[in-house]
Amino acid sequence: MVGTPELDTVLDICEHKHRRIVLAALADQHQSLSIDDLVEAIVRHNHHTSPSEAADKVVTRIRTGLHHVHLPKLTEAGFIQYDSERQLVEPTAQLEQAESHLSVILAVDSELPTPLEGP
Repeated sequence: MVGTPELDTVLDICEHKHRRIVLAALADQHQSLSIDDLVEAIVRHNHHTSPSEAADKVVTRIRTGLHHVHLPKLTEAGFIQYDSERQLVEPTAQLEQAESHLSVILAVDSELPTPLEGP
């Protein structure tokens, strides 16, 4: 049985805004999301627009950052499973176990739409 993730791990993961947005989106939807869904969530929160209205280089930079930095870090921490071939991100049981820590951290980020709700 996997224990609750250490607070230090959760804080490290939540250090970057894009990872906080990804975690909030996954926790809110409680299902797998595509890379396109996550890019859209980040563009909406950071740029207050849709990906179709954002500059191509901004969308490309976000997508590249997700693929090369943020999703591997979230995978390594055990919070997601990332299928790069299908471009699909799935929350894990460890993400659910970290919800108590995450809800407090994400609630502080006033730009995110809704903090995680407890069980």
